Amino acid sequence: MDIVLFNIAAVLGPRWVAAAAHNGPSSISLWVLAALLFFLPTALIIVELSTRFPNEGGIYVWTKEAFGDFHGFVCGWCYWTYTLFYFPGLLLASVTMSTYIGGTRWEHLNAYKPYLIGGSLLLLAVAVGMNIVGLKIGKWLQNAGGVGTYVPLVILAAVGLAIWMKHGSATEITLANSMPVWNWDTVNFWSSIAFAFSGMELVCIMSEEVKEPKRNFPRAIYLSGVLIVVIYLVGTLAIMAMLPPDKVDPRSGVFQATTGGAVMLGLGAIGVISALLVTAGNAGGVGTTVAGVSRVPMMVGIDRYLPEFFGRIHPKWGTPWIAMLIQAGISAALLGLSQMNNESVITAYQLLVDATVILYFLPFVYMYAAAIKLAYREGREKDENAVLVPGGKLGMWLAAGVALAVTVLSIVVAVIPPADAKDKALFVEKLVGGCVITVGIGLVLYWRGARAKAGARV
Repeated sequence: MDIVLFNIAAVLGPRWVAAAAHNGPSSISLWVLAALLFFLPTALIIVELSTRFPNEGGIYVWTKEAFGDFHGFVCGWCYWTYTLFYFPGLLLASVTMSTYIGGTRWEHLNAYKPYLIGGSLLLLAVAVGMNIVGLKIGKWLQNAGGVGTYVPLVILAAVGLAIWMKHGSATEITLANSMPVWNWDTVNFWSSIAFAFSGMELVCIMSEEVKEPKRNFPRAIYLSGVLIVVIYLVGTLAIMAMLPPDKVDPRSGVFQATTGGAVMLGLGAIGVISALLVTAGNAGGVGTTVAGVSRVPMMVGIDRYLPEFFGRIHPKWGTPWIAMLIQAGISAALLGLSQMNNESVITAYQLLVDATVILYFLPFVYMYAAAIKLAYREGREKDENAVLVPGGKLGMWLAAGVALAVTVLSIVVAVIPPADAKDKALFVEKLVGGCVITVGIGLVLYWRGARAKAGARV
């Protein structure tokens, strides 16, 4: 159950439910397609790789195993640096949701940048601090994150059902309008749908710290997967039952709808309870990512392709504390920089989301390719500890090929600026430029490390 709750905290995000409701009824079919074409095959692949190669480092180790040190480094670097953009976006969304604790009295804080930045930094400090102390302490934040994320969405579903039964739906939902719609103003959202289903690989990075991975990984991944798919669909329908899509805030629409619906039902306290729970839930979401992703630069540091201090382990708590602090410090700086422009808070938030999607999904391209190549390694079928993708090598090609196509499409559409961006060309320049610079810095560090290792051997 620790792994189930960890996965829920890592994957499930109320902000993705809000973004889906903001996109409109077509999100329903997009959820279903993403679950079938991305989430399911990715889960099958992660289960196989995590049981065949249960080593600390997860996706970095799998890529290195298949393609060597260079590609392993690029994969690990992108996987680590995506969090530098992910944390600011998640933190901003979390603090925005927390304003619903105060009801309408705090509503003005949604766009008050000093509150958003200050609250985000505090939340980041708590999550990092608890995980530096170690997983025995940090796991309670992750568990609280799983519960605090899922329960408010169950409350949302119950409130939405009550409003629909009493007043009817605020949004007309038919089979025709629930089909995907190609629209340059909304296609940017497609990548967010796929990203909303990602994160199952995170706990596998800590494989050596999990008891009985062969038994526990598959059961936890499949159970949490079913729970996540169901609540995404039901939560999106519930919001649209209470609010028309154009009125939904893509960051905090879950609590916008829950609070409004609870007031209509004469149960205003429910909105406050949900906001309190999800604030804890999002802290857990940050905690899961800190705990998992920080192990990647730790392993790369141990392999000596990053400065050696990335691989340092805390003498008392046994955690990669230097990697965690660097991760948090850069994220805090990017959080401040993202708000120092003339764009709206929502557009700045979307820029962070799109940069996150691009950098995060590049390692997934590596993971699917590695899964195919490693499927041909001798002894796969004889590995008693492995839980394999059904269908042999053909099954692996099918699962990896479909998920890879969705991943590449998600990267492409993430570059398309959203409709409310004031300067679309500048939005693209910032997004692409930021990603190129991030990868470029990694390559410079790799070549520096490779030269140092070569010199040491001589």
